[in-house]
Amino acid sequence: MLIKITRSTLSKSLNLQLRCFSQAAAAILPDDPSAPLTYLDGLPRPDPRYDETILATPRASSGTRVSVKERNAGRVPSIVFEQEDGQHGGNKRLISVQTNQIRKLVGHIGRSFFVSRLFDLEVRSEFGSGDLIEKVRVLPRKVHLHSGTDAPLNVTFLRAPPEALLKIDVPLVFRGDDVSPGLRKGGYLNTIKRTVKFLCPADIVPPYIDVDLSELDVEQKILAGDLKVHPALKLLRSKDEPVCKIAGGRASDQKKSK
Repeated sequence: MLIKITRSTLSKSLNLQLRCFSQAAAAILPDDPSAPLTYLDGLPRPDPRYDETILATPRASSGTRVSVKERNAGRVPSIVFEQEDGQHGGNKRLISVQTNQIRKLVGHIGRSFFVSRLFDLEVRSEFGSGDLIEKVRVLPRKVHLHSGTDAPLNVTFLRAPPEALLKIDVPLVFRGDDVSPGLRKGGYLNTIKRTVKFLCPADIVPPYIDVDLSELDVEQKILAGDLKVHPALKLLRSKDEPVCKIAGGRASDQKKSK
């Protein structure tokens, strides 16, 4: 029996291998391999309320004295790295961003959500200047905050062009605790992980992953492989790693709830 393989089919197959997508992604890839992926209905997508362009200026040098001077002037010393193969940094650009803007973003959406969300970054010769040096989409990779004041001390960004694959610790949001059978019986939620690492195409980075507790009973658990995500995301941990578990309540509590 001969199987006819068309050029179109072969192209799609190679595209999947090159972009490191799961086999399940083949069903939702667009006909045009160059077309961007899109978010799927029923899965979380970024809240447009927090779409914001991060403003920056170039920084000529680094070091402790320079960093102190920048912070005293209301700026956060930062770095932008390239995404050479979608995973490793290189070709860095030294920049400074505005302290108030970073503090506001981290405060509004939370630290773990800030470092799992893409932003536009505009680098200008000076803040408020019309001289645009670069505009690029970036992923905040790390943000260091002052232990006492939560003021941002420095930020590391990665360039995130459409073809990039990004290693991201995606935050988990637990829902359904009000109807969970195990919790209603007196059990308690043992949160084992608050983020799970995925390799994400830059066009469909999830802002978070919903974890449904509504059917979880006492001593039952949810594994990393149970999480519902876009099929083009690749889990970078064992699918058998537990995310959460309903630990048992006292026997007397369980009897009363029946």
